[in-house]
Parts: sequence; C-alpha cells; structure tokens
Amino acid sequence: MTTPDRETLLSEVAWAIARFQNASDLVDEAAAQHVGVNRTDLRCMGLLNAHGPMTAGRLGAAAQLSPGATTVAIDRLERAGYVRRVRAGGDRRSVLVELTSEARTRIEEIYGPVGRAGMERLARYSDAELQLLHDFLAEGYHLQVEQAARIRDMSRAQASIQGDTVEPR
Repeated sequence: MTTPDRETLLSEVAWAIARFQNASDLVDEAAAQHVGVNRTDLRCMGLLNAHGPMTAGRLGAAAQLSPGATTVAIDRLERAGYVRRVRAGGDRRSVLVELTSEARTRIEEIYGPVGRAGMERLARYSDAELQLLHDFLAEGYHLQVEQAARIRDMSRAQASIQGDTVEPR
C-alpha cells in the first residue's frame, strides 16, 4: 500500500475529526432523549458532574447561557429530579446547584460504559502516541473554543448592524 500524500492525509484526518464530532453528537442526543431532557440541560448536567456543585451564575457562564436561560434550565432539571438548589455553607444568601443521586446514576448508566470502552481502546497506544493524542485533543479543544467565540461575535456584529439585540451568552 502506498503512503498517501500529505494533502490527502490532512484531508482524511480532517474528515475523521468531523465524523468523530458527529458521532459524539449522536451519543449526546441519544443520552438526552434517554434521560428526558434537552441538549442544553444535558450540558448543564455534564458540567455539574465534572465540576461539582456551583452557583447558577457559574453554571450559566460555563454552559454559555444567559442568566434567564440558566434559571429556566435549572428549573427544568429540578422538576425532572436531576438537580437541587442548596444553600452554600457559610453564606445563607448563596445558593449552589448540585446533581441529585438520581442524576449521577443516570450519567454513570449512560457515560460509564462509554468511558470504560474508550479507556480499553486507548490502552493499546504507546505512551508517545498517547502524548500525541493528548496534545492534539488539547489543541483541538482550544481551536473549538476560539471558533465558537468567533461565531458568537459574528452573530453579535450582524445583530448590531440590523439593529437587533442579541442577549449575551
């Protein structure tokens, strides 16, 4: 088998990334349907699972939601039994949002097998290959965050030209 030229290889890697992103999207869509929430609420659940209890403001910032959208998402998740609002330890005015045990169980039920299967597949790579993958994914993460900000800025600029208001996210 001949080695593809660099342009072909770059194209194939880019296409593989797009397919991977689409497949990840399919998993998240299936997960949201399974637990009976929308994708925004699932993202909030994921953030709380990854970072622990947080204020509504911090959750909204992490999820790129306006304060109003954050409140609505928390209300929906609370009604579904997946989050609860609790008073912060020393400050009675401060409220934290935390996952319920039901939410943690559902997250493990869905994403636990994904994580374990992924770890099994990663185990076949050498340390050098794992470092390359880590660096590539970290760079890809930063690229995606930068591009999301660029696209949001485009929307704000377009709305400004049209005289519309765009709620910050």
